[in-house]
Amino acid sequence: MAETNSRFDVLVVGGGPGGYVAAIRAAQMGMKTALVEGHKLGGECLNYGCIPSKALISAGHLIDKIKGGEKMGISVSSLEVDLAKLIDWKGGVVKTLTGGIGQLLKANGVTHFKGQGSFVSKTKDAQGFVVQVDAGIDPYHGTGVSTDKTLIESKNVIVATGSTIAQIPSMPFDGKYILHSRDALEVKKIPKKVTLIGGGVIGLEIGSFFAKLGTELTVVEATGTLLPGTDKECVDVVTKKLAKKGVKIHLSSKALKFEKTANGTILEVQTPTEKLKIESDWILVAVGRRPRTQGLNLDSVGIKCNEQGFIPVNSRLETAVKGIYAIGDVVGNPMLAHKASKEGLVAVEGIKNPAVSMDIRALPWAIFCDPEIAGVGHSEESAKAAGWDPVVGKCPFAANGRALASGESDGFIKIIADRKTDRVLGCHMVGPDVSNMVAEVALAIEMGATSEDLARTVHAHPTLPETLMEAAESVHGLAVHFFEKKERRVSHLHPST
Repeated sequence: MAETNSRFDVLVVGGGPGGYVAAIRAAQMGMKTALVEGHKLGGECLNYGCIPSKALISAGHLIDKIKGGEKMGISVSSLEVDLAKLIDWKGGVVKTLTGGIGQLLKANGVTHFKGQGSFVSKTKDAQGFVVQVDAGIDPYHGTGVSTDKTLIESKNVIVATGSTIAQIPSMPFDGKYILHSRDALEVKKIPKKVTLIGGGVIGLEIGSFFAKLGTELTVVEATGTLLPGTDKECVDVVTKKLAKKGVKIHLSSKALKFEKTANGTILEVQTPTEKLKIESDWILVAVGRRPRTQGLNLDSVGIKCNEQGFIPVNSRLETAVKGIYAIGDVVGNPMLAHKASKEGLVAVEGIKNPAVSMDIRALPWAIFCDPEIAGVGHSEESAKAAGWDPVVGKCPFAANGRALASGESDGFIKIIADRKTDRVLGCHMVGPDVSNMVAEVALAIEMGATSEDLARTVHAHPTLPETLMEAAESVHGLAVHFFEKKERRVSHLHPST
């Protein structure tokens, strides 16, 4: 067993969007930093999730635009998609980004240890921790044989090991008949039929991509709606668009069992009214994720996970053990890459300054279905539950010149503000490019801005964000570019109302 000749100030276990960001920031703050990652830098998001899926989704959107060009007078005699080449292109995008992370770690002086990291004990002087790195073991897949063991001492440790794909016990992944999201992003032949179990974010994003390629998609969702927990009005817009593409959706339905056939699979499904047998080339299972803590040997340092398997932390992202922090998917929902990155920054700053805490008013999110859905802050219901008196302003993209000129006018923007103070409490939007527009409202909420502030702000014309300005005017019943029968509210901007 080899031992390091030095002791680190910060050791980060996991090189995903939380881990590598934390490591770089720790090094920037003058702390001697190491990172343990035995798989690929960038974690789930960069290698198997956010980036590769959005690369393919962008291609799917382009295909849709080309097919829809006829209404603009643009016709294409034949459109062919080489999926194998598209997958290779996607891989190139991922490789470029992962290589960039490695260069950033090196440039900032972060030492990278490759292998599975696990706690051994506290240091002899009890002023830090000993972590063992088993080289050769891939912590992401839990495979490999330890070729060498290295002991690392660090005053502080940040656990950033992310999450892993949940599976249905009766339908184990095999990469041929039962696929998970990573498998689906590597398929190089366009399937004729696909059955998706789980109508959540991951499954619906990937499923929508295949539907645009011409695949016959069937969705089986256990709850009564697609994208559970998302604004219902937003989901309705997406559901209607899927139906127009011929996607079959079975809500409040349960996958019972499947069988392999010469042509693929047959899935037996219990719907609210009948049992169905659905044929497909293969089945995509996307029923959620679970925290990845196996192999960390947390018990050796006194850390206990909660009933859901997450690591409990305080507002500084510190665990019950002083000096050990946890960030990202391992600490709980929402499992978002940008949340993990922010938590990594907070944890590192907290090491230097114990007064630092995770203080976020607004955590934006986006779903890359068609059309996109994005949101931040309260819904009308949650605002009421929190004691606010919410008032809603809403503007359809059909009233926006840029949306109409682009041929993408489905959807709307809905702003929730407090009736008394006019403070912006939240926003939910569905439509073109809303994933890029939600940041404006996130900033407004963080700054304590009012809907009047948004309405006062001049937005360039013709642009999609003008819809935000118009939705803010709608809060006061003063929308200009569409008519609504609504009470006009007194405001400083419009004192005469």
